[in-house]
Amino acid sequence: MTRAVWLVLDSLGLGAAPDAADYGDAGADTFGHIAAACAAAARGPLRLPNFTRLGLPQAHAAAHGQAAPGFEMLPAAEGLWGYAVERARGKDTPSGHWETAGVVLTEPFGVFGQAEPSFPPALLQALVERGGLPGVLGNCHASGTEIIQRLGAEHVRSGRPIVYTSADSVFQIAAHEQAFGLDRLYRLCELARGLLADYNIGRVIARPFTGSAKSGFSRSPHRRDYALPPPAPTLFDTLLAAGGEVVAIGKIGDIFAHRGVSRCIEAHGHDELFDATLAAIAQAGSGSLVATNFVDFDMVYGHRRDVFGYAAALEALDARLPELLRALRPGDLLAISADHGCDPTWPGSDHTRECVPALVFGPGLAPRSLGRCDSFADIGQSLAVHLGLPALAAGRSFLLPT
Repeated sequence: MTRAVWLVLDSLGLGAAPDAADYGDAGADTFGHIAAACAAAARGPLRLPNFTRLGLPQAHAAAHGQAAPGFEMLPAAEGLWGYAVERARGKDTPSGHWETAGVVLTEPFGVFGQAEPSFPPALLQALVERGGLPGVLGNCHASGTEIIQRLGAEHVRSGRPIVYTSADSVFQIAAHEQAFGLDRLYRLCELARGLLADYNIGRVIARPFTGSAKSGFSRSPHRRDYALPPPAPTLFDTLLAAGGEVVAIGKIGDIFAHRGVSRCIEAHGHDELFDATLAAIAQAGSGSLVATNFVDFDMVYGHRRDVFGYAAALEALDARLPELLRALRPGDLLAISADHGCDPTWPGSDHTRECVPALVFGPGLAPRSLGRCDSFADIGQSLAVHLGLPALAAGRSFLLPT
């Protein structure tokens, strides 16, 4: 039975990419800076015995040039371990996922670079008129958690949704689930997706929230991403064309604009995502790919610059990894990667341009170091080889003889 599992540790960078200075990210190191903060704190060093078994800190040491604090004495890994460098320009969620799946963007996504006001007046006018809105709030670069605290009460009072962006290629709309309406927010985001056709913006993101001015506002789990479709066939499309199955868990389906996906499973929070992954693996037949994005690393901890929350989430996922490893059968392959960095010690609240893990494990697979992969696409190409698929457009498989 030939099956594959792809886990995306959203934002778990392993140190600045070779071109990080072009993005203002020279010195960023999501994993290393978290490990250093933990080692220096009363909580003690980062404890990741199962990720160490798979080669995560070993890959960081290879990418960064030295071991992270607390990981100076590293055992031999039990799988294939290395790090990958992104070829696409940018540090966005879609470009990182698509490149891993074999599609390298040759032109970067558009961004709204001006901090405030961020959006063209004609775009907002069209959104207001066609969306039947009394106006909008925000129109700036902002942290999503900060802006709902600052403008949430005015939004509820006025009925004007909050629109904001960041250094990434996003147009985000935040609105109160009850006062504005969740379905209405989704419809507004679908409208915005169409209005942004000429701007080449990677994602429109619905950011619903709940609460009140008295209790404070907080995001709900009902986020929804409206991404551009990949510009060429991905690993997902290739597998479906060959008669296989792609099970997308969490926000994977949204990131690929639901193209090449057999079945989407909605889940929120890392434990629920992990449970859904285990259930999908138990049901998956030969020729199946189960893909899961663990979004809270990025959304809850990275963007909010919560170093110790990120560390605790890593340790919690590490503790559950043995369940997944026991679920693997002979012929299965597990790949673990990331899509970009989001160093919680870095200034601002944006993604960081970093190398990412390239970890592969399977029953009977001989362990070895992969060193540097020159594209995220090497991971997808290796999954394609494992699944017996035609070669993808980009990437070199590390499962084939060199």
